[in-house]
Amino acid sequence: MLDKKILVTQSSMPPYEEYIEAIKPLWDSHWLTNMGVYHKELEKQLKEYLDVEELSLMVNGHMALELAIQAFEFPEGAEVITTPFTFVSTTHAIVRNHLQPVFCDVKLSDGTIDETKIEDLITEKTVAIVPVHVYGNVCNVEEIQRIADKYNLKVIYDSAHAFGVKYKGRGIGSFGDASIFSFHATKVFNTVEGGAVAFSDHKIYEKLYNLKNFGIRGEELVSDIGANAKMNEFCAIMGICNLKHLNTVLAGRKEIYDFYREEISEIDGIFLLDENVNATRNYAYFPVLIKEECGMSRDEVFERLRENNIFARKYFYPLTADQACFKNKYRGANIINAREMAQHILILPMYAELGIKVAGRIIKIIKQGVN
Repeated sequence: MLDKKILVTQSSMPPYEEYIEAIKPLWDSHWLTNMGVYHKELEKQLKEYLDVEELSLMVNGHMALELAIQAFEFPEGAEVITTPFTFVSTTHAIVRNHLQPVFCDVKLSDGTIDETKIEDLITEKTVAIVPVHVYGNVCNVEEIQRIADKYNLKVIYDSAHAFGVKYKGRGIGSFGDASIFSFHATKVFNTVEGGAVAFSDHKIYEKLYNLKNFGIRGEELVSDIGANAKMNEFCAIMGICNLKHLNTVLAGRKEIYDFYREEISEIDGIFLLDENVNATRNYAYFPVLIKEECGMSRDEVFERLRENNIFARKYFYPLTADQACFKNKYRGANIINAREMAQHILILPMYAELGIKVAGRIIKIIKQGVN
């Protein structure tokens, strides 16, 4: 057993002294939130890094998605086609906007929404598609956009896993009508907590500004009804610092990723998801599908690793559509592939500081169990 607990991820952080030095000016200005200088600077830097036209910072990724959906002012009760193979936040953002999620199955090859099944789910009540670039695997953005244009639907991408990914040379956040990112502590790039909405229509910026700041437009003017979803200055500074070191973080993740791929390919019954040759990778996750022919079930591998102080995760099991909060409402949904993936998926620990030695120990434990 490893002496140190190995979690599925570990937050990337800048050098302590660098962050402390960076936040010192806050003690002079006392400007800690409300779209201060560092909030504006991080927005500027992220627009450039993500290669997007417009970007609005948020307190977290969930509020980014919830407010992005709200900004389009869909009629209450309208339908939104989405994937069940995602973190529950994706579905909650739809439901909390008083919209109806309609679950489309996914592709077993990479876990993204099956674009060939979207049109069959469209009704007169459909207003949008919310696909997910799951594990950073890029959805079929061309076909999804073709469908959206044909039926006059909005496309809002959940890109929480896809920070920094480029597809055919374009930043992934430049596709669709909007894309959201999460900067949670567990992500490739973090601001401790945070998120953003990327988009091209400047009118959306004004709507999002109102929604994340109570609709306040002046000392005596509240022009709209909004929430409080602003990123504070401490988080913005963490983002500015982390962005400086991101290339180093990605290089460390790539080393672990490449090692895993080579080792896993030698194990019968454990399968890797397909990679899109037109997309770059951010090495955010390392998902594997564990089938019975390897000699152990997914849950048995999960428990074997846990007994050795290694905490892999079953992202995403149960499916969001099958969670208790929905009280079996979506049990009849035709999402066979998504349920199949949920039964076999396992995410191995992946972060820059993991090191090849520990990654090798993880592989050795798996091999000992399945051989």
